[in-house]
Amino acid sequence: MGALAVAAPYASAQISLSTAVDLTLRNSPKVKMARADVDKANAALAEAHDAYIPAITSSGGIGESAGVPLSLPVIFNISAQSLAFNFSQPDYVRAARAGIAAANLALNEARSEAAEDVARTYVTLDSALQRRDALTQANGFATQLIKIALDRFDAGVDPKIEVLRSRRTAVQMRLQKKLVEDEISSLSDHLTRLTGVRSPEFATVHSSIPAFSAADIANQNGPDSDGIKAAFADATAKSYVARGDARYRWLPQLAFSAGYSRISTVGTNYALYYPGFDPARHPDISYNSLDIGFQISIPLLDLVHQAKARGSAAEAARARFEAQDHKMEFYEGRLKLKNAAGELADRAELASLDRDLAQDQLDTIELQLQANAGTTENPQMTPKDEQNARLQERQRYVDFLDADLQLLQTEISLMRQNGELGQWLHAAITQPAAPASLPTAPTGRSLPISHPQ
Repeated sequence: MGALAVAAPYASAQISLSTAVDLTLRNSPKVKMARADVDKANAALAEAHDAYIPAITSSGGIGESAGVPLSLPVIFNISAQSLAFNFSQPDYVRAARAGIAAANLALNEARSEAAEDVARTYVTLDSALQRRDALTQANGFATQLIKIALDRFDAGVDPKIEVLRSRRTAVQMRLQKKLVEDEISSLSDHLTRLTGVRSPEFATVHSSIPAFSAADIANQNGPDSDGIKAAFADATAKSYVARGDARYRWLPQLAFSAGYSRISTVGTNYALYYPGFDPARHPDISYNSLDIGFQISIPLLDLVHQAKARGSAAEAARARFEAQDHKMEFYEGRLKLKNAAGELADRAELASLDRDLAQDQLDTIELQLQANAGTTENPQMTPKDEQNARLQERQRYVDFLDADLQLLQTEISLMRQNGELGQWLHAAITQPAAPASLPTAPTGRSLPISHPQ
C-alpha cells in the first residue's frame, strides 16, 4: 500500500470496481476493528478453556529474621493451581464459542458494509463523470446558441429577450456543470479515504460495473443479514454468561493445587522455637516440602455474585430484545428498499424514453436542416432550433443518468441486505482490470467478503 502511494502521488488514477472493493476491504478501519474483535473472541475462548490448565508460579529469596518466626523460612517455592470443575465454567465456554460466532458474523457485516460503501461511491462517481461529459457538450451548445441569438438579434429577426434567454440557458448549464464537478471532487476524496489511493480525481472503468438483472433483486423474504445473526449470537453468548453466573451459589466447586518448597533455617532462629527443625537433634530431617491435592468448596452466601447474576440476566434480556428490534427494523428497511427499487425502475425507464424522444426530435431537425425544406405543417428548421434540440437531448440524458443512478444505488443496498452483493461483485473480477500501477484483485477467486472460516 505504501509503494502504491509513492508510485502515483496525486496523479489521476483509473481504477476498476473490483480493485476499488479489494483495496477498501484491506484498508477499511471498520473491517480491521471487526477482525480485532474476532481475535479478542478467540482469546476469550482460550481463557475459558485455560481455566482447567494449572497456572504455575515460582518465588524465592533469602534473609535473616529475629524474634518469633511467623512463617516457614522458604527460600524457593513453585506452585500450581487450576480449576478442576464447577457447574458454571461449561456455560462460560459455550458463551465464548457463541462470542466467536458473533464476532465472525460482525466481521462479515463490516466487510459487506465497506463493499456497499465503495460500490455506491464508485457507481455514483461513474455517473457523475458521464454527466460532466454531457454537460460539457451542453455548455458548448449553449455558447453556440448565444452566438446564433446575437446574430439573429443584430439582423432584426429575434427580439432581445431571445438573447437573454440564451444567456440564461448558458448560465444554467454552467452551474449544473460546476455542481457536478464539486460532486466528483467529493466522491474522489471519499474514494481516496476508502481505498488508500491518493488521487485528486479518479477515472472509473464503466465496463467493470456488472450489469443488473432481475435475479439480483431477491424477494422480501430473503435470509437475515449477518448483522442480525451477529446480534442474536451475541444475545446467546450473554445468556450463557447469565446462566453460568446464576449457577454459582450452593453448587460445589473443585480446585486442584500442587506445590514444592525448599526450607532453610540458616540465619534464622526457627529451630529455637520449633526444635523439630534443629539439625543437631534430627540430622536426617528433610528440608523439602511437597503437597498435591484437591479442594472442594460450596458457596453459601455471596451477595456480590448474586448481584452480578442479576445484572448478567438483565444484560442478556436486553441483548435479546435489541436483536429482535434490529430484526424488525431490518425487515422494514428491506421492504422499503424493494418498493423503492420498483418505483425507481419505472422512473429510469421513463427518463430513458424521454431521452429517446429528445434524440428522435434532434434527428428529425437535422434531417430537415439537411433537406432545407419546410411545409405549412412542418415549418423550416433553423440553426437555433437545432441547438435547442441538442440542449434538450443532453438535458434529458443527464436526467436519465440521475434516475439510473438512484436505481443502481438502491439495488446495491438491497443486494447487500439480501446477502447477494458479494456474488454481484464477483462478476466484476471478469471485467477489465485497473492499470498495472494499481494492485488488482487476483483473478480466479471471489472478492474477500465471504464468511471467514
